[in-house]
Amino acid sequence: MTAAADARVDAAVDRRRRGGPAPAGLVDPFAERPVPRGRFLHALNPLAKVAAPLPAMVALIFTRGIAIPTALILLALVLLLVGAQLRARTVALLVIGLPVLIGVLGLSFGVWVDPSRIDAGSSAASVVLLEVGEWRLTLAAYLVGLATALRIAALLMLSLIAGLTTGGPELVRALVQNLRVPYRIGYTALAALRFVPRFGHELEVIRAAHRVRGTDHGRGPIAAVRRTLSLAIPLLASAIRHAERVALAMDARAFGAHPTRTERTLSRWRARDTAFVLLFWAAVVAIYWWGLTAGVGGITPDRTDVGL
Repeated sequence: MTAAADARVDAAVDRRRRGGPAPAGLVDPFAERPVPRGRFLHALNPLAKVAAPLPAMVALIFTRGIAIPTALILLALVLLLVGAQLRARTVALLVIGLPVLIGVLGLSFGVWVDPSRIDAGSSAASVVLLEVGEWRLTLAAYLVGLATALRIAALLMLSLIAGLTTGGPELVRALVQNLRVPYRIGYTALAALRFVPRFGHELEVIRAAHRVRGTDHGRGPIAAVRRTLSLAIPLLASAIRHAERVALAMDARAFGAHPTRTERTLSRWRARDTAFVLLFWAAVVAIYWWGLTAGVGGITPDRTDVGL
């Protein structure tokens, strides 16, 4: 980078610190991303978006029934649609793809339900959905599989509250500044995560080089092993070289020389983060209270219990 470019970056940083806009065509890669208007989830501390659904995710492991996981899925879906900036494709996957996934998983799990674990006297046990020879898929078995699929979907939706609204650097900054995680661990892990997209690019380059050279390993299992080795060896060599360069760059900048370090972007825990966590916990408690008192759900440590 030239001296003129350095001056432009410094001027942009100073202007952003004073609250002014950055010059056109110049983006500060280290600046905090602007919060979309009306999308409150992006403005919350990353740890708040992790702490809020965590108790519900633990309780889901011991939850039986359909109503409680369904209510938690709807709660997470409403929060994402209202409080997160999502692409149209992501919204379509959540609104359309998720119910399809739940139905398919429910059918798959229902097929493997042990018939001896189902109450034969229930009305759902007498409804046959599919019959192949002596094997029958009853409505009761499907409901058990559906309950399992709903728990998995609820865990997924609750994890997306933080996953779709928080980036890796934001989470690392929150862990280092708020939970006092050693920055040597946090930023080293972040640097390791940055390797993943680079490996994808390197893999595409290696494949393109093989196509240019006309490399053909043939077909069959032996050819597949040869093809994998021909890709893995140069990819591993590139990864080692890149890791050495990153290590040298960190050593040159005296990374880890001091027990603490200054932060350019601060990750603060504000009153709105506490309010969000408390309100989310209250909503979860209300859902479980409704499910347990209405008799449409239950909590048991027995994982083999398939009761609804």
